[in-house]
Amino acid sequence: MNIDMKYVTDILVNILKTPSPSGNTKKVMDIVKGEFEKLDIPTYITTKGALVATIKGEKDSKHRTLSGHVDTLGAMVKEVKSNGKLKLTQLGGYTWNSVEGEHCIIETSDNKQYTGTILISKASSHVYGREASSTERKDTTMEVRIDEKVESQEDVEKLGINVGDFVYFDPRTIVTESGFIKSRHLDDKAGVAAILGMAKYIVENNITPRYTTNFFISNYEEVGHGASASIPEKTFEFIAIDMAAPGEGQTSDESKVTICAKDSSGPYDFELRKELVDICKENEIDHSVDIYPYYGSDASAALRAGWEFKHGLIGPGVDASHSHERTHKDAIENTVKLGIKYIIK
Repeated sequence: MNIDMKYVTDILVNILKTPSPSGNTKKVMDIVKGEFEKLDIPTYITTKGALVATIKGEKDSKHRTLSGHVDTLGAMVKEVKSNGKLKLTQLGGYTWNSVEGEHCIIETSDNKQYTGTILISKASSHVYGREASSTERKDTTMEVRIDEKVESQEDVEKLGINVGDFVYFDPRTIVTESGFIKSRHLDDKAGVAAILGMAKYIVENNITPRYTTNFFISNYEEVGHGASASIPEKTFEFIAIDMAAPGEGQTSDESKVTICAKDSSGPYDFELRKELVDICKENEIDHSVDIYPYYGSDASAALRAGWEFKHGLIGPGVDASHSHERTHKDAIENTVKLGIKYIIK
């Protein structure tokens, strides 16, 4: 199976560099929609802003749906402080120390953009001594230093910056010669790129899926309700394509596709999990099976919302999840291969 990994990598870099925190995903969704349209795959946008792309299969009475989420971690302006700095509120779950020192962009409601840096309020060790290292990193001690001459709340508000404006983290995306991709927000843009790789292969090789197959791109996964609504009604199997998390005590690997057996929402469908493992074994796809104690997916959200279908979770190994992440092209390619073999099986 010859996967066009140049295409997958190029589109991944493009969407990684396009900000899309939960609640502000239209720009990147337009890019993804455009890629499906280039492949002549019909798409529509749900009322909630998710995208559904559909390839008709040999059987249309039942559908398979594969999901990925395009929304990422980020922040919003919680308060404009009297000293001209910004207090933030988080979008998604991450530790404040993981974004300390990160460059960011503040986008106003009228689309003006200003750069800044996320810092602890007592950042200078020459001024605050040990407090600079001992102060707890939390929402009350972190702030954005804006790259403008501002010294007061009034100065900031004159720029048009107000409570509720989105703050984007610099992804710092790099593709190394050794095949690694380093960036923020590989969760879950690596999964979305893998889905586009699957779709491209199926269309260009004139493959008709066994069942009508939907690609569901959600936009609120990081805040817990991404795939809670608007899933195609005929879906009998739903597979979330999302990152796997390597670490101490885990089997996930940056070069493999991982099949999740259980996460914080409970076990995934056992029969579907076995089917996915068998596909990997039969086709020599490098894979692992893992369990995540602090993890939920679009499949989890769908079941909590009352949807009834078999559910699974697969994805590329992504190191340092919800921090400055890294994966390898091999992991994404193995995810694409498993997805294709599942779709045509």
